[in-house]
Parts: sequence; C-alpha cells; structure tokens
Amino acid sequence: MIYYANDTLRTGTDISRAVLAYAGALARRNSSATVDIPIRRDDGTQGRANLLLGPASQLVAEAYTDNAEEIVDEELVDSLHALVKNLAVGTGRPFDEGDVEAVDDDYV
Repeated sequence: MIYYANDTLRTGTDISRAVLAYAGALARRNSSATVDIPIRRDDGTQGRANLLLGPASQLVAEAYTDNAEEIVDEELVDSLHALVKNLAVGTGRPFDEGDVEAVDDDYV
C-alpha cells in the first residue's frame, strides 16, 4: 500500500518498493517523472493510478493484508529498477575518436 497525496493506493509489495526506489533516485537527481501502476480499488476490482514522482514527493509504503491476490507486474518492476540504475549512473557516453574532428583547433 502506498500513501500518496492524501490517498491510499493498494498495490503489490514489489511494485511499492520499486516506486519508492525510483522516487528516491529521481529526488537525488532533482528530477521528476510519472509512473503508471496497477492498483486494487475499494470494491476489489483492479485499476491504474498515475503518480507524479519528484523531489517533493512524500510517499510512504505499508504492508497490508486482505483476501485479494497480490498485484504483480514484473515488467513494471523490472522497468522501474532499470530506471533507478540509469539514474544512478552518469548520463554521459563513451568518447568516440570521431568526435575529435568536431573540436575547434583553438580549444585543443
């Protein structure tokens, strides 16, 4: 369960953890993004929630139990973990020797 913007969103444990990890990674980069997650509504049906995550996001995840099957979305969780990993690493690219031609001789 995720507490977000004065609302409670019931979702799977792995999804909650991945969302929190992604929110933390975005905050460290002073960046923001939206993420769409599966949720369970109060009537037991499944739905979707779109969350805006950023440096000011205040999220809390809490375990909950009910009779419903836990929501699982391995593709979403893998995608969020990949985004966290990409944010943890620099966004630069390897130096390509072909780039040398583009450099002005006055700056070499």
